[in-house]
Amino acid sequence: MLIGDVARRSGVSARMLRHYESLGLVRPTGRNGAGYREYAGEDIRRIFHIESLRSLGLSLRDVGRALDDPGFRPSELVEDLIRRTRERIADETVLLRRLRRIDAAEPADWEDVLQSVALLQALGSKSAGTRQRAALSLDHEVPGRVEALVEAALSETDLNVAGALRWALARRGDGGPALLAEGLGSPVAEVRKRAVQSIVELPGEEATALLREALEHPDVVVRRYAALALGTRGVADAVPTLIGMVDADVNDVDAADALSTLSSDPASADRIATGLVDRLAHGTADASARRRLTQALAGIPGPAAARALADLSQDEDRGVALTAAYVLGIRDDR
Repeated sequence: MLIGDVARRSGVSARMLRHYESLGLVRPTGRNGAGYREYAGEDIRRIFHIESLRSLGLSLRDVGRALDDPGFRPSELVEDLIRRTRERIADETVLLRRLRRIDAAEPADWEDVLQSVALLQALGSKSAGTRQRAALSLDHEVPGRVEALVEAALSETDLNVAGALRWALARRGDGGPALLAEGLGSPVAEVRKRAVQSIVELPGEEATALLREALEHPDVVVRRYAALALGTRGVADAVPTLIGMVDADVNDVDAADALSTLSSDPASADRIATGLVDRLAHGTADASARRRLTQALAGIPGPAAARALADLSQDEDRGVALTAAYVLGIRDDR
């Protein structure tokens, strides 16, 4: 069979068949009287073997080794192909995400496209300094960048860069809360944590509403970050979570400060005092936890807290009693 016939039947161009021959991958069995190459049946089978191996992503060098080297191990080659394929998919995924971000920015001209590409490259840099500078220098008046910022904030591991990204998101305020809310649903705990940390930095009612919803989140870390933020925003729904944080010795000082802030409202003050007393009476038997809860009462004004401290000054736990008596003395001096 002549080279033109082989090309038509195999789908491999005559030029490529000649290239295979130059590399020694296929050697036609002979030539006819006119000097043209003639391929035998075995030659045709080898061509199909070459094409099959190439379809897996093998280089022509590896194809030659696979066909001619008896010691060549397929398992090693397949493992290498799997690795290279994963890397290629990862690279293509990054490219696809970048194109979507550029499309979401609705570029008006090529200058907008170039600005978007520059931002995405900077935010994806291996240098933490480059990523931080990109976040800090971003013009908050330029539309369509929030998606890239949210994506970067949810994946950032460097604390300084993460802070810069949250600051940049807080300056924008256009679409950030909704995108970060999706991060709260991530199966990855660190992503959920970064999402709520970013929402905490956002001003406005939309962010506050998300934090209210986060109080019911199944992830306790999310609930606690939300409660601390809501405490500073005057949202009394955070009280039970904050009391639980004092009890559990998790950011207990910040939680006690948030409770003190909320207690500026007399109705909330009584509710907080009652909650702390209930936790002291029924919620915990741990001595250190009872002392922390007693200390938290120090920042709560009003008669309910005063009565609770008076009772606690007679507590069987000497540490609790001394703490309560000391706090009462301070209150009396005031």
